[in-house]
Amino acid sequence: MPSRTTRTTPAASQARLEREGANDEIYERIYVAILEHRLHPGTKLVEERLAEIFHVSRARVREVLARMAHEQIVELYPQRGAYVAKPSIQQATDVFEARRLIEPALLRRLVENLTPEKVARLKQHQELELDARRRDDKRAIVRLSGEFHTLVAELAGNSSLARSMRELSTLTCLIIFLYDAPTATSCRADEHSQIIDAIARRDPSRAEKLMREHLDHIESSLKLDTTPEEVDLAEIFGGS
Repeated sequence: MPSRTTRTTPAASQARLEREGANDEIYERIYVAILEHRLHPGTKLVEERLAEIFHVSRARVREVLARMAHEQIVELYPQRGAYVAKPSIQQATDVFEARRLIEPALLRRLVENLTPEKVARLKQHQELELDARRRDDKRAIVRLSGEFHTLVAELAGNSSLARSMRELSTLTCLIIFLYDAPTATSCRADEHSQIIDAIARRDPSRAEKLMREHLDHIESSLKLDTTPEEVDLAEIFGGS
């Protein structure tokens, strides 16, 4: 007996595309809110409330949160729900170790495949960063600083590494918020400018060196050696 072939109707295909498009929009809005530190590490993402805000079903929200959990941006707990990720000190160290391995390789690949259009994209982003700093728009500064690294990965042309870099950049934004790195010193615009100049001059060795120094500078500005303070219960409860 011949097997049946399940055919997707045009209407079903359209519905699937619309669902994926809606999911992507919800994802991006949550993602940007995390990048801009409007959603803090540890914030509970209540499915019902998000469904109301985005005018979609809870199932749709659940799909988006599951995707973000897969990317380690969100943490899911049985019976408790979804929370914005709260990276530990060890996770923070791991993120920077991964970035030191990935980003120099991305820069070399970008320089090897450089075009005037790619240089223009980088410089356009640089102008957006500088404008945000002139306006002292702290949320935009944080978001654009993270997006610079993602843009480098995208322009390098390796989609798998670009996805990894997007995840690592988002985790870095959460780490910066958690471990007290002031935005002005954690990702300076002049360092991005120097990296862009090295790329434009097709100097991969200098670009890699600058990127490593840049990552060292971000990590060194974090308080990753903090240990939990001992709680004085008598002081908290008034000694009674």
